[in-house]
Amino acid sequence: MSTVILLPIGVDDAALDRCLAALDAGTAAGTAIWLADDGQAGPRAQAVIEHWLAQTPLQAEYTRRARAIGEVAHLDEMLTACAGADVVVLAPDAIPAPGWLQQLDACLARDASIGSATPWCNAGETAAWPRLGEINPLPDDLDLAPLAQACAVMPPLHPELPSAVTHAVLLRGNARRKAGGLDMHSYASWNAALIDLSLRMAGLGWRNALCETAFVARVAEGVTGEGDMEALASRWPAWPPRLAGFLMVDPLQQARHDLQQHHRQAIMPKAQGDLFAPPVIAAPESPV
Repeated sequence: MSTVILLPIGVDDAALDRCLAALDAGTAAGTAIWLADDGQAGPRAQAVIEHWLAQTPLQAEYTRRARAIGEVAHLDEMLTACAGADVVVLAPDAIPAPGWLQQLDACLARDASIGSATPWCNAGETAAWPRLGEINPLPDDLDLAPLAQACAVMPPLHPELPSAVTHAVLLRGNARRKAGGLDMHSYASWNAALIDLSLRMAGLGWRNALCETAFVARVAEGVTGEGDMEALASRWPAWPPRLAGFLMVDPLQQARHDLQQHHRQAIMPKAQGDLFAPPVIAAPESPV
């Protein structure tokens, strides 16, 4: 069964338009994607979706609830409908780089112990690049092709993260099923509920891994709801110190450095193109 992309629709129509354009450019034609609207999208966002549905090469479905049930309950409904399939939850302001889903799928296929795979992101906290734990600027002109090229040559070691990070996270179907659904009663945001799900999968023996061969950009980090971090800390008391230790020790320093080097090499031909262009020789003036 092929991976299904789940895209919960937000209220920012410009970010959604950018996300959908990046999906078309960087995802294989025919990939299944479900745009699910919990009654959040306004008229402009709905117009963006309608225009995109008419021309996308992806196998797309769009649903809209007449009455909102809450973002955690809504995403849980989506996950339940996908049964045991591998699914990738994508933030509505995400900007996937070319080949992102192919690389995430390959990550899951390499190691049966991986329950969730998270790509690099400029605003990815533990998966942030080039600086850990920071909201780094978006790539210039949103040209993610050099970054995709740089990621693709990284050794696929897939180190473990303290939890999944929710700019984009691929969830293994059987791990998700055994861990159960999202906890819609304890968390106000699907960002926190997904972190909780990833920690439950880790408790059952699966790993939350970095897919260092993929990149998904984002304007800002995911936002948790009021009381969500306290609820996570109460349920998973070992997680906050592990997260803090990860950010202080920085076990991904070498990987981020290597990606920086690969990225410089990927953009070098473009940056130096003018240096090797043939000189322009003026035509000789005709004699008077």
